[in-house]
Amino acid sequence: MFKGSIVAIVTPFSVEGAKSTVDEKKLRELIEFQIKNGTAGIVPCGTTGESATLSFEEHEQVIEVTIAQVRKRVPVIAGTGSNSTAEAILLTKHAASAGSDASLQVSPYYNRPTQKGLYEHFKAVADSVDIPIILYNIASRTGVNIEPETIARLAADCKNIAGVKEASGNLEQMSRIKALCPPNFELISGDDGLTLPVLSLGGIGIISVVANIAPRDVADLVSEFEKGNIKKARELHYKLLPLVKAMFVETNPIPVKTALGLLGMCEPALRLPMCALSSDNLEKLKKALRDYNLLK
Repeated sequence: MFKGSIVAIVTPFSVEGAKSTVDEKKLRELIEFQIKNGTAGIVPCGTTGESATLSFEEHEQVIEVTIAQVRKRVPVIAGTGSNSTAEAILLTKHAASAGSDASLQVSPYYNRPTQKGLYEHFKAVADSVDIPIILYNIASRTGVNIEPETIARLAADCKNIAGVKEASGNLEQMSRIKALCPPNFELISGDDGLTLPVLSLGGIGIISVVANIAPRDVADLVSEFEKGNIKKARELHYKLLPLVKAMFVETNPIPVKTALGLLGMCEPALRLPMCALSSDNLEKLKKALRDYNLLK
């Protein structure tokens, strides 16, 4: 069900004075841009979508608008994780009832639960709905790593825990996940720069930041690899690499939101504590976009 380039889509805002609101029109336009350019799935309300600064009502709004606009053309994997298990269940139940195809569940942040706590958290969320659950492992953001043994236990005990977005940067850990989990458990890259290596380990694609601005090349990288055209996939990997680096010159989603603003695709508005890109890094970003022939 899940494969290829899956975009972690930004949440565009419209700004009036000191107040910003979700720009539904721009969100719909961005979704159409993604589908037209070969993106195989949409993740609303992920880290890139500034989920941490969305109100509960906005969170539901973004998911509902995304589902309505996608119209089942590609899977929608709603970001509904939280560091509160009760809140994660509430958000995930809403996504399921709204028609989301799956849920992306980040490991609880700040709390730093034990492996037992992680297991019980994810199992409680999975038990509350029938839709597939994709775990999201990103210790650099959350402060805790989901160990491969914990992932394997969850995969064995919860029929709807279907895969993991791995953003640990640790290829050895990803290899252990593939070795320990059932063959149909899906490994998805969570780092744009590691898409090709993760595919070589048996991964099925990428939940991508850079696909917000270069969706066709990210989609083609995965599809060329799947067709056995490793040379072409490698060429795309190295073509994308400078752009990937530029997307993380500051904390995501600051650079990618700024890039979308420069390309005239949506307002570059961010919500505090995310703030505008520094002037030095703005020049680096502009150069990367020009070098990629995205910006004149």
